[in-house]
Amino acid sequence: MDGFKNFIEKVGYPRLIIGGFLLVLCISAAMLSIPIPGLISDILIRIGMNGILVLAMVPAIQAGVGLNFALPLGVVCGLIGALISIEYKLAGFTGLFVAFAVAIPIAAIVGYFYGQMLNKMKGQEMTVGTYVGFSVVSGMCIFWLLAPFKSPELIWAVGGSGLRVTVSLESSIDKVLNRFLSFRFAGIQVPTGLLLFFALCCLIVWLFNKSKNGVIMNAAGSNERFASATGINVNRQRILGVILSTILGAVGIIVFSQSFGFLQLYNAPLFSAMPAVAAVLIGGASIRKVKISHVVIGTFLFQALLVVALPVLNTLADGSMSEVIRAIVQNGIILYALTRKTGGDLA
Repeated sequence: MDGFKNFIEKVGYPRLIIGGFLLVLCISAAMLSIPIPGLISDILIRIGMNGILVLAMVPAIQAGVGLNFALPLGVVCGLIGALISIEYKLAGFTGLFVAFAVAIPIAAIVGYFYGQMLNKMKGQEMTVGTYVGFSVVSGMCIFWLLAPFKSPELIWAVGGSGLRVTVSLESSIDKVLNRFLSFRFAGIQVPTGLLLFFALCCLIVWLFNKSKNGVIMNAAGSNERFASATGINVNRQRILGVILSTILGAVGIIVFSQSFGFLQLYNAPLFSAMPAVAAVLIGGASIRKVKISHVVIGTFLFQALLVVALPVLNTLADGSMSEVIRAIVQNGIILYALTRKTGGDLA
């Protein structure tokens, strides 16, 4: 009995419940003759699409800022980079890397000032981050209308000004990473480039954590008083964590958009932080502790659940309930995880 309790404590209730529910859905999909290779292909794509946005939570948590609900800050920076790439008619990997090159410095500057603000509001980071994210997205709606872009692919056809709500990437960076080294095996489409890029980002963050700067940032986030006593500038480490998180958010939305095939402006980034927060919490992270394995496990569980639930529930209920399931899982897990000090140790 003690062994079973220890197992549950190590795995964590969120992962246990979601994992069990996913298993039931997979068995149901097989019984309903839903093509499994197609589901696996979609899961692989969605892991690569969303993985970097989930990874953006890692530096913020390690720096002691907590879950970065201001992820829309990074998302907006990434959208600006992608729009400039399209404006200059850049396509393929050139367009993708130019989008990164434009978005990353902007995200670093934005992250620096946001980090400065959080240092003045210690203890309220997640609340402040939520409202900052909402405010920035709303403010950027005005910018999208007034931005001096001229490309016909970006602006409204009628009036000749103002960016469209949805911008197609078909002629620029659409599925650049998805198609790179992509292959089909047993009916499963493997987006090799997309998954490799996600793995590369995870490796970079992992290597940073093992570096001297990463260890110092972790120490500052784990115990602020002890870190201050040893001479660590805690505020500087918090700013570093926010900058890295914002940069990853900018890179993440570019990768997401190239895989999705569209840029979504105006209110689309409003709730972009919620799925990322839910995924990393499902993976076993808490508001004080996170590892790369939490990102990988959480992204898989969260995205696999959404992919498998859609066709199964559509078949059983003769209607779309995927959005309802997504909202229940996402917000329920966030609510549960925020009441816990630890999310689980088995990762």
